[in-house]
Amino acid sequence: MRRITHIFTDIGGVLLTNGWDHNSRKDAAKHFSLDWNDMEMRHRLAFDTYEQGKLTLKEYLNIVIFFQKQSFSRSQFRRFMFAQSKPYVEMIDLLIQLKARYGLKIIAISNEARELTIYRIKKFKLDGFIDFFMSSCFVHIRKPDAEIFRLALDTTQAKLDRIIYIENTPTFVHVAETLGIRSILHKNHHSTCANLAALGLN
Repeated sequence: MRRITHIFTDIGGVLLTNGWDHNSRKDAAKHFSLDWNDMEMRHRLAFDTYEQGKLTLKEYLNIVIFFQKQSFSRSQFRRFMFAQSKPYVEMIDLLIQLKARYGLKIIAISNEARELTIYRIKKFKLDGFIDFFMSSCFVHIRKPDAEIFRLALDTTQAKLDRIIYIENTPTFVHVAETLGIRSILHKNHHSTCANLAALGLN
């Protein structure tokens, strides 16, 4: 087995909670007394474009929330959005320790919008151990488009047999594996530790 030199990892669902997922939006609809069905319909129309960095947060909220006058401010809604992000401390610590022990390069490959991505990087100090952020909002490509993985391979010049990809979405694991990227379907900290150990990363 060749020595692992790079870990590719998702952020939402692996290192942090998802930034703005179905449950977060439901909580927002309840908290701000919004029409859930209308909000979700508008979200579905805008979200892919938003996550590809082609809409700002203000533009996204104009479509989904502030297309009409509301009883709350943009800043109140934005604070609620950002507050949904929580860390998975054990997973963060795991990657910090592996990076220090084995001299790994760590690359995040994630579907996230720009303002939320930047907030999460700074809030949880992800730039303290992640070397490169291949976020959909920066590269204008979203998983499951295989091109985002090809771009990660090209920019890192990492060899396929020296990469491990950690991802909690089975479809994205499948796409990565079709390119020859060995992947771990993340279910919890314990199982991912065991899978990494089997690959020589204790």
